[in-house]
Amino acid sequence: MEAEASSFECSEMLATLLASTPLLEESWKLCGQANAEAPQSYGTKQMGHVSYVAFSGIQMLAGLDPSCSNLVPIESSANGLFSSLHRHGEGEEPVMVHAGLLHLFLSFYSSPIFHNQMREITSNSKSVVFTGHSVGGTVASLSALWFLSCLQSLPSSFSVICVTFGSPMLGNESLSKAILQERWGGNFLHVVAQHDIVPRLLFAPSDSLFPYLCSFFPFWHSSMSNPSFKQLLAQCPDEMQAQFLHIVLNSLEALSAGGLNSGQGNLFWPFGSYIFCTSKGSICLDNAVSVIKMLHLMLAKSSPSSSIEDHLNYENYVGQVYWQILSSNNFQEGDLPDSSYEVGIALALQSSDITPCEAVSGPAKDCLKLAKQMGRTPSLNSANLAIALSKITPLRAQIEWYKATCDDSDDQMGYYDSFKRRGASKKNSKVNMNRHKLARFWDDVISMLEHNQLPHDFHKRSKWVNASQFYKLLVEPLDIAEYYRSGEHLKKGHYMEHGRERRYKIFDKWWRDRKVEGNPGNSRSKFASLTQDSCFWARVEEARDWLNRVRSEGDTRTQSLLWENIEKFDQYARGMVDRKEVSIDVLAKNSSYNLFVEEWKDLKSQLQLFPPHFPSLLDGGGSSSFDYIVGK
Repeated sequence: MEAEASSFECSEMLATLLASTPLLEESWKLCGQANAEAPQSYGTKQMGHVSYVAFSGIQMLAGLDPSCSNLVPIESSANGLFSSLHRHGEGEEPVMVHAGLLHLFLSFYSSPIFHNQMREITSNSKSVVFTGHSVGGTVASLSALWFLSCLQSLPSSFSVICVTFGSPMLGNESLSKAILQERWGGNFLHVVAQHDIVPRLLFAPSDSLFPYLCSFFPFWHSSMSNPSFKQLLAQCPDEMQAQFLHIVLNSLEALSAGGLNSGQGNLFWPFGSYIFCTSKGSICLDNAVSVIKMLHLMLAKSSPSSSIEDHLNYENYVGQVYWQILSSNNFQEGDLPDSSYEVGIALALQSSDITPCEAVSGPAKDCLKLAKQMGRTPSLNSANLAIALSKITPLRAQIEWYKATCDDSDDQMGYYDSFKRRGASKKNSKVNMNRHKLARFWDDVISMLEHNQLPHDFHKRSKWVNASQFYKLLVEPLDIAEYYRSGEHLKKGHYMEHGRERRYKIFDKWWRDRKVEGNPGNSRSKFASLTQDSCFWARVEEARDWLNRVRSEGDTRTQSLLWENIEKFDQYARGMVDRKEVSIDVLAKNSSYNLFVEEWKDLKSQLQLFPPHFPSLLDGGGSSSFDYIVGK
């Protein structure tokens, strides 16, 4: 069993990445160029096999107007561009984003030039880094989310990273959860200067902020395009600066004091990793609650002028990050604590530029401890799941025994049809109960993975990829049998589209994305122990339904389409049998598949009487692929 990892292991790994690559430095350099040379636009640059897309921080202020500041559902507001993020359970808040910032992204997306550049990047690069300063950072985040959603449907190893500097919040907690569920949290890095007020803005009421934004955004924009304009801040009254800070700080303080309970759908929520930069060092947090608390605690030490000026100081912080990471950290606050855990807390507190004597020291230390995300580490969770997997092996073995007895039974129905037509017996009840227990186990695995409680590469580990595939091939036929036995297809529609559990779709992706070694194309010498298409029986049921419909269908065009689909399935199924990719239960005398074969043979015999209607069936033509049903 792996030892429990350090609470700050992820931060240390990220620090090593930043120190060993030009990612942060190059990202900021291009953001600075975009601010100076491409206001209200973006710039691109290719370095080797990596392309950078940098969005200027100088964007239209309308996106922060109170009339545009509401959170809106991304599903209905973005025309399906973020299809991977639409999913949410019953009773959960939908994924929502800031209306004005989404509108800003869509204005870029609607440009043919943008699409052409994205296609060129996909063709000529292996990785893309979306980056942006200020409001440009939110456009970079939405661009990365769109790009990741597009890659979902492609068998691609293309990598996407998003780096933002002083970016406002983007969406609600459901967005954060959806990003974790897709395993995209590690694709986003948000750099925040310790006093910068902009990443904290949207926690405050928009109607209270707007008068101040009308004053300070023009100052920020002018200073981004020409640093000499920084002196214009003196023209903003000190009282206005103080009131601006007071509004944001009070909102963060109330939020932190309220416990930050999960499920507040109308609240902006962080996602990805946050690196907080100070003059003393930097710390990285990826726990959303800890991020919000640290945003509050660091701003609590700010002066009104520093909270505004720090939005323009990222060049200094980025330059400091490198030498701070590469130089050794010296503890400067007295004696080192005894435990390595407390040493980690103390060093992180020091890097936060918070001294033990300050009032925020205690809450900051609690915040850093919270970042550990109470409970066991992902590695330990994975080890315990491995033990749990071994404990459910007997359940799987009992189903395998059940399959063997069904395949050898005198009724010659086979595994699928025996379960579908089962009567009341202890054996059948036991198998059905095991089916439900295994489903709960795998649903729990997926839930832990989607809530970031397992290692990031868990779904790529051969042990779990193979175990999930075996489970799917063994048990999904039983789920299909139960679906049609209970008549669910009559209420909802056929299994493939209306009844298939999400876990199986996830396991399909794990299996497709696995690394295949050697020659996977060796032909079989005997039939498979389990049919290699876990949805084979659902396809059989749908094909038999087409056979029933075609007999009574009066519309010639519809009838022709039904015949075409039946033929495609027949070609597909025969190919599976010829390649021995089916289990012997498929060929059982009284199986649903054999019934289909006989019914199909009868229909083709009848077709001989009407050759003009479907000549392709008479001359042996027709497609050998099964695109309508099998195509992904």
